[in-house]
Amino acid sequence: MKASNLIKVNETNFEFHLTNKSISYVFRVLENSKQLEHLYYGKNIHHSSSFDYLIERESRPANNLYEDNHTSSFEHTKQEYPSFGTTDFREPAFLIKNPAGDKITHFAYEDYTVLEGKPKIEGLPATYTELDSEAETLCIHLKDIYTDLKLNLYYTIYKDHPVITRRSEFINVGSQNHFLESAMSMSIDFPEDNFELLHLNGAWARENHVSREPLTVGKKSLSSARGASGPVNNPFLALVREETTEHSGEAYGFSFVYSGNFKAQVEVNTYNVSRVMMGINPFNFSWKLEPNETFSTPEVVMVYSDKGLNKMSQTYHNLYRSRLARGKWRDTDRPILINSWEATYYDFNEDKILDIAKQSAELGIELFVLDDGWFGQRDTDDGSLGNWTVDKRKLPNGLNVLSEKIHDLGMKFGLWFEPEMVSKDTKIFKENPNWVIHVPGKNVSHGRNQYILDFSNPDVVNNLFNQMDNILSDVKIEYIKWDMNRYISEAYSSHLNADRQGELFHRYILGVYSLFERLQEKYPDILFESCAGGGGRFDPGMLYYSPQIWASDDTDAIERLKIQYGTSMVYPLSSIGSHVSEIPNHQVGRNTPIETRANVAFFGTFGYELDITKLSSEEKNIVSEQIAFFKKYRTLIHSGNFYRLKSPFNSNEVGWMVVSQNRTEALIGYYQVLSQPNAPYERLKLKGLDENKKYKVSPGNEIRYGNDLENIGLLFSQNNHKRKSSYWSQNNKSDFNSRILHIEEV
Repeated sequence: MKASNLIKVNETNFEFHLTNKSISYVFRVLENSKQLEHLYYGKNIHHSSSFDYLIERESRPANNLYEDNHTSSFEHTKQEYPSFGTTDFREPAFLIKNPAGDKITHFAYEDYTVLEGKPKIEGLPATYTELDSEAETLCIHLKDIYTDLKLNLYYTIYKDHPVITRRSEFINVGSQNHFLESAMSMSIDFPEDNFELLHLNGAWARENHVSREPLTVGKKSLSSARGASGPVNNPFLALVREETTEHSGEAYGFSFVYSGNFKAQVEVNTYNVSRVMMGINPFNFSWKLEPNETFSTPEVVMVYSDKGLNKMSQTYHNLYRSRLARGKWRDTDRPILINSWEATYYDFNEDKILDIAKQSAELGIELFVLDDGWFGQRDTDDGSLGNWTVDKRKLPNGLNVLSEKIHDLGMKFGLWFEPEMVSKDTKIFKENPNWVIHVPGKNVSHGRNQYILDFSNPDVVNNLFNQMDNILSDVKIEYIKWDMNRYISEAYSSHLNADRQGELFHRYILGVYSLFERLQEKYPDILFESCAGGGGRFDPGMLYYSPQIWASDDTDAIERLKIQYGTSMVYPLSSIGSHVSEIPNHQVGRNTPIETRANVAFFGTFGYELDITKLSSEEKNIVSEQIAFFKKYRTLIHSGNFYRLKSPFNSNEVGWMVVSQNRTEALIGYYQVLSQPNAPYERLKLKGLDENKKYKVSPGNEIRYGNDLENIGLLFSQNNHKRKSSYWSQNNKSDFNSRILHIEEV
């Protein structure tokens, strides 16, 4: 095999060592069974001609695979991709129903291949390389000793990131059908259980809240079974040490590049071994693997950090921003937009839209987005989805003329679609009732007065492509907001045979990906923003197709502190859709200053969602200043390194900052949720600066060294008699106060 810098193979004892300057990952082929034993994952170690010192083996009371070997128990062996039965009683990484009805397999090692770069996964999103020198991929080839099934395990290690990606591939080279009943993308057995589990959970309007709890014996499973990754659990988990903080200690991150049903699980046994698995949720999943067919799982991105959660997050940010997001808008400054939804809902006409657009353009807003209500006869949420033709009652001159008039104002034009859904009153529903996901003759549950189209059916995908293509080919559109507002309940496809109904959920999301791919291939200049009732499908799979995602329908600035803080655990600021909206806030009824609303929204893609024609002259001046500010610093915000400084989950004050890659400037956001009487002093200790450089802190123009800004910090107090010593605004004795500071090298 070709010599490799990142993947080292001890040929005599079949040991594999994936390593770069940050991490090492070691496993080997077992002598007798030819299955794979996991040995080590963590901080980089020196390569050795033998890793025998990592092997843990002794005779224990257990079932053993071989009669003459009392140490051949797989219950006590740390594995790479464990199978069902054969002495391991923990949950396996995969399950295959064979033609005889049994589920016993034994995939034995055959060979390996080392590839430069990173191969694509057909039909699935994944991280990628632009140059083969950026990464290397190890493929382990295994064959079931009982059947004509093969299994390939893919490991990619990036050269300049502490990242390993994993996925699996099942191939039927025989003449009989097999049924995959579970197919995880990765599994790993850690030799210890002294971890805490960190994950992101929530619900509509409170997505991606951070949870952290100790591991205990048994299983802790995070999952979705609703047809999308969902708001309840994000497809991410991290194992962290008890002492791990934002900026110190070990963290192991696992992020699933997939937008459908998933499972992320940690199982701890009574020997203190922690098994982490991640992949497609096996609940209601079955895949008929026919002869000559291959099934590929989505990939898991594994990140190791020995410098806390923030370093783990920055690794995900850098990788996802540059090697998951794609296309023109990956590296292009995103336009500041105004969305019509909270300004007008369904009640608008051309004059109203143009009035909002005209006043928005005068303030410097760059993109007008016409949200829900422009099509069919949609005056409420109970009709017209699937009838993607313009409503001439509201827009008598059509979308083309409206787009031209908005472009004449110097703005771009964007449009809202919900292509995966259909309403009962539409032609597509009446003529094709079997295109709706439902079980014929049985009850169909309702959500938001709409049904879900069967995207496992290529005819459905073709129809939606043609409808959207008719508009996009006729109207100048630079942005699409792709929404999805209900989940799959009665999962059944009239398009699939009875023995393939377990494939619906996966085929559905493959259909969604297919429509995205076709539209982007034909219209590469369009900026897509994904949405799912807010952040109900905020996942790496969507980020592959839409470089920004609406984080939550909850636009309240104070609630957004938690939502955006949690989302940043995995996702870069350039992906987090964030708007300034009206008060009282439409979701929680809270009144917050327009300054604070913007100061939170700045740390995302930034835009407005309000009726700008109703703002006072003073408010419009403030908005104009906010827009000028964001235009000046958006490249820094979207390309810099993000640091979380104070958490909204355990403090009345919240702090974060973004630092340029060359560490010459930074922006700090600091927020006080509630005003306090006779409050103590608060110091915000900064991160990411050059300790030997001098920086000017504005406002105040104070000159400080990087090391004292990190070790001493900035003083915030409510009674700022000495102006330079405190950075609250003059009107600081109020709830929901905030401050943006700029730091620049001098």
